[in-house]
Amino acid sequence: MRLPSWVSQHLAALRAVLAFTVLLGIAYPLVVTGVAQLPGLRDRANGSVVTANGQPVGSEIVGQLFTDDQGAALKQYFQSRPSAAGDGYDLDSTSASNLGPESIEDTLGDPALDPNSEAGDGSALSLLSQVCSRSKAVGELEGVDGSRPYCTSEGLGAVLRVFHSDGLTGKVTRAVSVNQRCPATPFVSSYEGVAVECATFGEDYSGGVLVPIRGDAPADSAVPADAVTASGSGLDPQISPAYAKLQIARVAQARNISAVDVQKLVDDNTTGRALGFLGEPGVNVLRLNLDLDAKYPYHG
Repeated sequence: MRLPSWVSQHLAALRAVLAFTVLLGIAYPLVVTGVAQLPGLRDRANGSVVTANGQPVGSEIVGQLFTDDQGAALKQYFQSRPSAAGDGYDLDSTSASNLGPESIEDTLGDPALDPNSEAGDGSALSLLSQVCSRSKAVGELEGVDGSRPYCTSEGLGAVLRVFHSDGLTGKVTRAVSVNQRCPATPFVSSYEGVAVECATFGEDYSGGVLVPIRGDAPADSAVPADAVTASGSGLDPQISPAYAKLQIARVAQARNISAVDVQKLVDDNTTGRALGFLGEPGVNVLRLNLDLDAKYPYHG
């Protein structure tokens, strides 16, 4: 007996689904997995896991934090660059901050809420304030001047909301340091003859013009860019040679060894540009710290 055409069509579709399920859902993944386990490919396919004393301690291609339980940097180790992936280098939350150069105004949190609670107080730092606060912290850790243009001395974005008599033009009638919550002292006392105010939660400052103030910080900060900005993935395992150089004195002092010895390990763990011209040289932080532990154990 001949089946109706609609039944034949459905049976053909079902056979196609079953065939492609077996081919692409079972056979193909098994083949790819098998090829990935070939010599030369196995380590990368398995995550480039790095071991020390027979125990896995990290991945050569995924960064990690070298901090204590309170989040403070361990002075005997080189520090990685910042990470926007979850709480830092979270493989389940790999991402960038998605903040750009126009992100210069912070969101002030509600002082009536607990910032340490799960919900938080609603505050959020702009990209500028994140860079400023990180630069200040790195400068204090490394014993250098961490000041940057457009940053306050307390590590916030130096930004005013300036109000004019004619909207966007005319005489300045009011100026507010929007990233400094009251009762803070504004980073500048006046702007074009008008006293600068600190910011108060709940006030609407959107009618003012955003004006970043450069300040007197040097154009080239002592703290490199990769020390204050997160990578696109949030998982970058490398830092720049400049950031590694900045940390040498601290690490050498913490381990009671010479800076020359530390510099040699930095050089040994520095990779050049791919094919001689692609990308920038980088220093693998995990490999470098493991070499430090192996050759110059820390006795804190």
